[in-house]
Amino acid sequence: MFALQIHYSHDFQTSRDAVWTYLQDEDILRKTLPGCRKFERIGDDLYSSELGLDIGPVKGTFTGEVRLSDQRAPEFYRLLLKGKGKPGEVNADAKISLQDESGATVLTCDADVQVTGVLASVGQRVMGSVAKLILGRFFKAVATEMKQSA
Repeated sequence: MFALQIHYSHDFQTSRDAVWTYLQDEDILRKTLPGCRKFERIGDDLYSSELGLDIGPVKGTFTGEVRLSDQRAPEFYRLLLKGKGKPGEVNADAKISLQDESGATVLTCDADVQVTGVLASVGQRVMGSVAKLILGRFFKAVATEMKQSA
């Protein structure tokens, strides 16, 4: 097992309230999560998920749970993720903050991630790059959804 810290930010050209609303929308999340095969509410702020990923050394299907906690709309929440798949297990605690910047929104994600199995063997540098790529795809897809709905 190894631990990884990830810092990522993304600029949205829309209001913080709009970004918050989209990031809380189950249908939007289902459409925008990379490789999402299933994303269903199973409790208050708790979701069951299945992702099929094929990015670099990260290949396989991961099933798990996603929990949103410590929500302070529209500025902050924590996303807790537990996922398992053939390549290993991932546990993540991501702190998501939204800053208002002159009508635009800067989203910052700071995550602590623990990885086991084959995933751990590929190393921190590779896993960090893959994680940032996945985050980038997700937030760009959310931005695209927002533009299409506008």
